[in-house]
Amino acid sequence: MTQTNTPVPQGSPADRARWRRYLADERAEAVVYRELAARRTGEEREILLALAAAEGRHEAHWLTLLGGDESGVPRADLRTRMLGWFARRFGSIFVLALAQQAEGRSPYGSDPDATPAMAADERIHGEVVRGLAARGRRSLAGTFRAAVFGANDGLVSNLALVLGIGATGVPASVVLFTGIAGLLAGALSMGAGEYVSVRSQRELLEASAPDPTAREALIDLDIDANELALVYRARGMEDAEAQEQAAKLVARVQAAGALSGAPTDALGVGADDDEAIGTGLAAAISSFLFFASGALIPVLPWIFGMSGLSATILAAVLVSIALLATGATVGVLSGAPPMRRALRQLAIGLGAAAVTYVLGLAFGTTIG
Repeated sequence: MTQTNTPVPQGSPADRARWRRYLADERAEAVVYRELAARRTGEEREILLALAAAEGRHEAHWLTLLGGDESGVPRADLRTRMLGWFARRFGSIFVLALAQQAEGRSPYGSDPDATPAMAADERIHGEVVRGLAARGRRSLAGTFRAAVFGANDGLVSNLALVLGIGATGVPASVVLFTGIAGLLAGALSMGAGEYVSVRSQRELLEASAPDPTAREALIDLDIDANELALVYRARGMEDAEAQEQAAKLVARVQAAGALSGAPTDALGVGADDDEAIGTGLAAAISSFLFFASGALIPVLPWIFGMSGLSATILAAVLVSIALLATGATVGVLSGAPPMRRALRQLAIGLGAAAVTYVLGLAFGTTIG
């Protein structure tokens, strides 16, 4: 009699239902990584394809427990399907940040049917995706920071301004022109301040960076007695490591007989932060535009002719929606729970506006 090697289904109906969900999610996550890999080249592409292959191993585990029976496999959960949709259309830092969160929510650590290796894989996958996302976060950190802070400041400060002025009982036209004045003044102030801030940061970094002309002295250093190790020690290296680094560099330069043997950053230690800071002009423009766009939202009811309590309520609602959106965006990009960040942003913004509104009511009553 011929024997077959077909796996036998295991587990209770509840177990098999859970395994089918895991199977669907693993397949969907593998698709996400392949979609992201299709938009990248080189090392990042290889890393993403390796992650997809690892999800395939997990898929095979659940399929084995199911005895190879793929009937009744549901659709992946909504979060994973949305992640795949974003990956197909954007393939950006947002998708990597969401994937990082998804890996962190893996249930394998507490599931008795998942192997310890699978649980460990998911934790390591989270760190891999975190590393890939960090590259994108680093490239947009300076400009994105200015944009988000600019929009948030515009929303909160101008809402507080128009609510505080409106609560005093002044005509709607006064509230409108006050809001427009606050928009222009705040946007110009934010843009100028951001430019000065970023330029100052860059100037501080440049002052601390190694002098490129100092490389010219390397060819003439005494290989047995020189102070090059002190440069590395001054920049944070331990004595033994500094001595070893200095000896290797001097020997290499002298063996080459020319400066071509020394790398451009030969006297430097540590990563360059210029990319994370961004440029002063980009940060200033970004801050100006986003502050202005944020500050425009609370003025919209008065622009369209509304006044009184109805305008106040609509302005608060519009700003609340925008605060939730900016807070959630920051949460996604930082790898934190977006809803928590969104609610925090909302509470801070509306809290500040409420204080100025109450003060406006008090001043209006006093004046009246």
